[in-house]
Amino acid sequence: MSDFDDRKRGQEMKFQLDQDLEFKAQARRAKLVGLWAAGHMGLSDQAAADYAKSVVIADLEEAGVEDLFRKIRADLDQHAVGLSDHQIRAKMDDALNEARAQVQAGV
Repeated sequence: MSDFDDRKRGQEMKFQLDQDLEFKAQARRAKLVGLWAAGHMGLSDQAAADYAKSVVIADLEEAGVEDLFRKIRADLDQHAVGLSDHQIRAKMDDALNEARAQVQAGV
């Protein structure tokens, strides 16, 4: 029975680790997308970093990516940046892939 319990505990620990890594990757994605959007809005240095931080916070409002998309879309529209929904969503997907790779690499 102890082998079964050990395996169960190991699987639970792996699941928790995977969940933690995914959370970190999604937070990093929000930061990367925020910095990308900040560049399109003409923000630089500290203003861009502050904006990216606000995007990370906005992404925590609800489960899923729609809160992130809505914030980026609204802010780009407010700054008259002409990017399509498709371009924003594609950047979000690319940023998630990049963020996952960075988290896996320990960067």
